[in-house]
Amino acid sequence: MRIVIAGAHGQIARELGRLLTANGHDVAGLIRNPDQAADVEADGVAPVVIDLENSTVDDVIQVLTGADAAVFAAGAGPGSGAARKDSVDRGAAVLLAEGAEQAGVSRFVQISADGLDAVAGGARPEGLDDVMYAYLVAKLAAEEDLKTRDLDWTIVRPGHLTNDQAVGLVELAPEVEPGSIPRHDVAAVLAELIHSGRGARLTLGVVSGNDPIPDAVAALPITL
Repeated sequence: MRIVIAGAHGQIARELGRLLTANGHDVAGLIRNPDQAADVEADGVAPVVIDLENSTVDDVIQVLTGADAAVFAAGAGPGSGAARKDSVDRGAAVLLAEGAEQAGVSRFVQISADGLDAVAGGARPEGLDDVMYAYLVAKLAAEEDLKTRDLDWTIVRPGHLTNDQAVGLVELAPEVEPGSIPRHDVAAVLAELIHSGRGARLTLGVVSGNDPIPDAVAALPITL
């Protein structure tokens, strides 16, 4: 398979790239900063420099043409303000999904966030700062856009992310109890979703649990 990962220099994305290339897939990694290209290449991923905040859908179609799957793993990152939460966590996600739809890339996996139900319907939890509120609103809007598209999409909402060693055991379901999960285990779930084709048109929470990752994914519906 040819797989395109947006935000390819992120911690989850880099581990995902390594897992996919180790299994023989052809992986392209979209990065904004050309200085990150060497790191991405070291993972076996072909770097593609493109700024999704300042690109057109035609630019994205060109990158995605011929791909079998696309993964949105980008984010504005720590220290960014409310405006970039919208332009990256929402705007770039929407642009990639639009490009995938137009390029005929049916499989689309999107990393989202937990806690989005708290801002559904415009609600704002007490004590939530402006930037975190903007982040959650942006992630929710990106999900809502993706759900309208003619794609075999899967939305993954990880719990609290850690840099702990991978254990390979998860709880993966539309509703999960709050919890944490190593970034490497999230990457392994994404790789299994892509490889298996399961979980299409589902929004899934994932935290550390008791099920081996292949078993957890195998229990999901398969893309037809």
